[in-house]
Amino acid sequence: MLTIVIIAVIVIAAVAVLVVGRGRIRAGGGRGLKHRFGPEYDRAVADHDGDTKAAERELGERVTQHGSLTEQPLSPEARAQYRAQWAGVQEQFVDSPLKAVTEADALLAHLAKDRGFPGEQFEEQFAALSVHHAAQVRGYRSMHTAARGQSGTEEMREAMVEARSLFEALVTEQRADPDQDSPQTPQSPDDRGHAPWALNRRHAKGSST
Repeated sequence: MLTIVIIAVIVIAAVAVLVVGRGRIRAGGGRGLKHRFGPEYDRAVADHDGDTKAAERELGERVTQHGSLTEQPLSPEARAQYRAQWAGVQEQFVDSPLKAVTEADALLAHLAKDRGFPGEQFEEQFAALSVHHAAQVRGYRSMHTAARGQSGTEEMREAMVEARSLFEALVTEQRADPDQDSPQTPQSPDDRGHAPWALNRRHAKGSST
């Protein structure tokens, strides 16, 4: 009899911990989620036509599903190869913006998969990335849209520039104890001594400037 009581208490305690844990994800009117997701929180609310609770429920589910994901390291060789490929795609943008954006979109998806994020469906991969790289994912969505021919040249250029922050966050060697929510985008010249590609907007064919 005593054993049954002890088991019952353990089960009840486990359920209580689970409920409290999920409650914390949505606690404070979404204050914690808003801090974690930043602009992605506002986009989720807009996607739900202003329904904050529905948006927070979606974001909370993302955290529950992908929060425990561990990012896999890249070898120095893979890191160098990804950087070389990205540089090549940027140079290709001058002559073929849509092709460059399409290849950059595929390259970023492949890089994210190599780092341990799900890679079968864009929306699932984006959801996982938004949990761990909320400050950088907006450019990835813009580039994914542009890669489907739904944007003009200037919009494609802006998407490429914005998506680079996620690329840098994923390709940069991680510290042993990464304790920062939003890795900063490098503003110094790249590995080959060139100024950041964001400054080269006037070279793209069809650009409005």
